[in-house]
Amino acid sequence: MQTKSRFLTVTAGLGYLFLYAPIFSLIIYSFNKSKLVTVWGGWSLKWYSELFENEQIINAALLSLKIAFISATLAVVLGTMAGFVLSRFGPFKGKMILSGWVTAPLVMPEVITGLSLLLLFVAMEGLFGWPSGRGTLTIIIAHTTFCLAYVAVIVQSRLASMDETLEEAAMDLGAKPGSLFFLVTLPLIMPAIISGWLLSFTLSLDDLVIASFVSGPGNSTLPMVIFSKVRLGVTPEVNALATLMIAVVAIGVLGAIYQMRRQATLTVKLDEK
Repeated sequence: MQTKSRFLTVTAGLGYLFLYAPIFSLIIYSFNKSKLVTVWGGWSLKWYSELFENEQIINAALLSLKIAFISATLAVVLGTMAGFVLSRFGPFKGKMILSGWVTAPLVMPEVITGLSLLLLFVAMEGLFGWPSGRGTLTIIIAHTTFCLAYVAVIVQSRLASMDETLEEAAMDLGAKPGSLFFLVTLPLIMPAIISGWLLSFTLSLDDLVIASFVSGPGNSTLPMVIFSKVRLGVTPEVNALATLMIAVVAIGVLGAIYQMRRQATLTVKLDEK
């Protein structure tokens, strides 16, 4: 038993090392004074200051954050409704079709998704005149389309495992359907909603393939700008930018963990009562 435990510990350690060693290396080299990213020249914040003076990267980052925030918010609203319908409405006509439509983006290759959305936008512009050209709006629509699938699956899973006796107790006390959802169900599934929002935000911020299909001139997202720069060679500014993105994601993850633990504690207290 001790040998097995030691083997699992070593295996887990090697796995974490394989996953996170490149990230730690990137963070360290973001403080490298040398212009060559593979040659250490001492500690410096030089590339962070130059990063904030690079208008192309800053504008692309702001655009990506804007798109990711809007897309994640829309995906949470639509995905939560879809997950609630699939989980709580029981069998109804067209449920299998709706389930297939919701989960299709999960298994669809990004190239196919991006190409199909591009053809759809072109056809809609020809028939209705909307959306006019490709830009921020089309990227938001595309990102919302594939992000809501992840939110729907997460929320549906949470609802399926949730104790329904709390909702039944609220209904016995006279809670109406609207009050029941907002005062009981919504707080209980909030960790899933937060997780879905964070996942959607990350997926939107990270997307390159789909955005490349549905974006237009002057609407390059941050991954598109980074990809164009990496093709010509990695610069220290990219390391500094990646470090800042890692810091933002880490803060978001820690906040989500805190919220989920707080919610779990609240659920335990309610069960004890």
